[in-house]
Amino acid sequence: MSTRRCSLWPAGAVVVAAMAALLIGEMPARAQDTSAMKKQMLGQWELSTAERSKTCVVTLKNDSTAQGFRLELEPTCAAALPFTKEIAAWSIKGLDIVRLQDAAGQSVIDLTEVESGILEGLRSGEGIYILQNLIAARSLAKSMDQMIGDWSMVRGNGQSICGLTLTNNEATPDNFQLFLKPRCDPAVAGFAPTMWRLERGALLLMAANGAVWRFEADDNAQWRRTPDTVDPLILLRQ
Repeated sequence: MSTRRCSLWPAGAVVVAAMAALLIGEMPARAQDTSAMKKQMLGQWELSTAERSKTCVVTLKNDSTAQGFRLELEPTCAAALPFTKEIAAWSIKGLDIVRLQDAAGQSVIDLTEVESGILEGLRSGEGIYILQNLIAARSLAKSMDQMIGDWSMVRGNGQSICGLTLTNNEATPDNFQLFLKPRCDPAVAGFAPTMWRLERGALLLMAANGAVWRFEADDNAQWRRTPDTVDPLILLRQ
């Protein structure tokens, strides 16, 4: 005589229990991830427009508030970035979102990591803002100062095809003026760049029509146009 074993739990309850077990198993890992990110974020950061034309120093602290953790903004922040007047605290949402929030806990801006030590967030109608380690940001500012001056654009064989001058004169809120010298190669003259900026370690030359040439520093402290070609263009300091 055969016997049938009866489950004490309905099938649906088994599924729910399994899902609950998975969630419980994930909770310690998520808590660890959040704790690690919080520790990584403590300290001084620079909040800025995408190209650092307007900046604000933010100090993220470990002290708890009603809605998150305490922070301090430099007195000049409100003038540089008016929306920072609303920021009262910071918190971590999910696994990788750093939220700068108002006193009620509502987001003023949410930022996510795009590179090590660099977070990016969007404010509707305003554009992209960058949060990065203050020391790294100031190093970038120094790098920008070092870019100002005369440069020569050469081909891979060393033939000079154009001279140009990078200035620190603001062309738009995020870009600086660039001037070509006379007798440039037609390819460069046709491109006709008028502005430049540094963006995440790359040098961008921009034309009035929106065209962009991107250069990256190579091992020889030269700037090579990317993507690379069999006949590369290289920028050399004059």
